[in-house]
Amino acid sequence: MTRTVYIYNTLSRRKEEFVPVHPGLVGIYVCGPTVYGEPHLGHARPAVTYDVLVRFFRYLGYKVRYVRNITDVGHLEHDADEGDDKIAKKARLESLEPMEVAQTYTIAYHDAMRRLNTLPPSIEPRASGHIIEQIELVKHILDAGFAYESNGSVYFDVPAYNKKYRYGILSGRNIEEMMANTRSLDGIGDKHSPYDFALWKKASPQHIMKWPSPWSEGFPGWHLECSAMSWKYLGEEFDIHGGGMDLQFPHHECELAQNTASRGQGGVKYWMHNNLLTVNGQKMGKSLGNFTTLGDLYRIYSPMTVRFFILQAHYRGTLDFSNDALAAAEKGLRRVLQAVKDFKVLKHAAGELSPEVGKIREGVMDALCDDLNTPVALAHIFDAVRLVNQVKDGAARLSDEDYEALSEVLCRIVPDVLGLVDEVQVSSEEKTVAGLMDMILEVRRDAKARKDFAVSDRIRDRLKELGVTVKDTKEGTEWTL
Repeated sequence: MTRTVYIYNTLSRRKEEFVPVHPGLVGIYVCGPTVYGEPHLGHARPAVTYDVLVRFFRYLGYKVRYVRNITDVGHLEHDADEGDDKIAKKARLESLEPMEVAQTYTIAYHDAMRRLNTLPPSIEPRASGHIIEQIELVKHILDAGFAYESNGSVYFDVPAYNKKYRYGILSGRNIEEMMANTRSLDGIGDKHSPYDFALWKKASPQHIMKWPSPWSEGFPGWHLECSAMSWKYLGEEFDIHGGGMDLQFPHHECELAQNTASRGQGGVKYWMHNNLLTVNGQKMGKSLGNFTTLGDLYRIYSPMTVRFFILQAHYRGTLDFSNDALAAAEKGLRRVLQAVKDFKVLKHAAGELSPEVGKIREGVMDALCDDLNTPVALAHIFDAVRLVNQVKDGAARLSDEDYEALSEVLCRIVPDVLGLVDEVQVSSEEKTVAGLMDMILEVRRDAKARKDFAVSDRIRDRLKELGVTVKDTKEGTEWTL
């Protein structure tokens, strides 16, 4: 399928035609979670965004290698070079081994992502499993003259780098501005400049997570892991590096500098950043008391509703979380999924593709090719929903070619690209409920067939009392909880 895809490149600050490094292949690296707490709504947005990107490239016929890391060491508090390791701190608080904490929340993250119907990455490397690669990368940067050792720690020399390259090119910052806005940091005496950042940190005696290195027993800097692992699994140059906008600086800026310092070029052709989530107009954060875990959210709204909610906004736009927005998304999702079910049994006859249906299919594809514009794609999908309802009510007809074109939209793009399905994997309890409902509705159908409407109505009314709505349609009986 030949389509031109455009991606907004944060590095150039414009949309660019996507041309892969290697024809027919796409290499994507996305920054995964630091696993020290329950997965939250902020984790869901990048996961869904880049899941759709991967799905779309595969739909277009590309072979995709999707790498998403797990950070289980080196990410210090406040994204700084000093303070506690977030996972080690959690381990002390809960009297656990750090890897026990990492494993617990990695499993929780995987479960939350599975319920969102995000595909697992092709490779999911852990920072703690790539210490050797990170040490080797530090050596490369030292040998190139862009780092220095200080009291057992190794720091990236930003001024030295800036003389040859430009630090801040990704985020649009410069050293002078950084100097004016940089506060004094604990341990700054180890650095030559306050804006240098750690490649390797010497561990204090009480530090739990540490490894031997040529410079000290310590641990790698947070920014180092992604440079090392993306290089290992995607090569010196690869196509797309994704992540949240909050990672653009300092994390991705430091990655870009490390890549360039160690191999003479930035390594990444297209930098993509999804925007942040707000809650009733405020940035989501634990300190503001508006922090929502996915586990809590799933108790109120289905994971598919959350996914649909995320796709309603363009990934580079802000997404405001509220109960009203989730309730509206729930209704919209229900309309789409019901139309998918209804479409599969619609009658159609010989004939050519109508302009309306052709416009729907092209509109969906054009929107996805235009920097993954999912809200515009959904708008065209709702045109398809409207048409399905018209055909269902006898107000319109479909040709065979119309049916084929709509099938691509509703039966392939909706589930396979946007990832919108009834449920990914229902629990055993949900399977039991579904089985019981099938049995109850079968009894009701038999009663109606015998014209025993008293029994049929009693079953419907009793189910309504239990919170189950039963609706009789031309296509059969539908129920919702």
